[in-house]
Amino acid sequence: MSLATKLRRVRKPPPEGWDLIEPTLEQFEAKMREAETEPHEGKRKTEINWPIFRIHHQRSRYIYDMYYKKAEISRELYEFCLTAKFADAALIAKWKKQGYENLCCVKCVQTRDSNFGTACICRVPKSKLDAERVIECVHCGCHSCSG
Repeated sequence: MSLATKLRRVRKPPPEGWDLIEPTLEQFEAKMREAETEPHEGKRKTEINWPIFRIHHQRSRYIYDMYYKKAEISRELYEFCLTAKFADAALIAKWKKQGYENLCCVKCVQTRDSNFGTACICRVPKSKLDAERVIECVHCGCHSCSG
């Protein structure tokens, strides 16, 4: 879905400062379309969604940084982006908590999605993992988002 289509669904004009973030969001939409149409022959079933998760994370992190770190957008524009689903509100809420600053996706902390009722393997710190083995998250392909 294009950026213009998402804006029409919100049915409100974008607030002041939209022109500052619009080009970057357009780039993320183009990357997302490219990732969705990418051929998936030879990939595992879970690997197909990994590029989409990464782009989703990057787009949410961009809006988070623009509001919380750089303070370049207004609260009104930030909330507009959340309601228009340009950023993941649940993921940003986790980033505000200590220990979750680099979380890759919300699925990695949901215990119901794992076999043993625990968090994902990417939540284990790199120092605790075996250096020779490459371990990837099943959900998003992350190597270690806990730091």
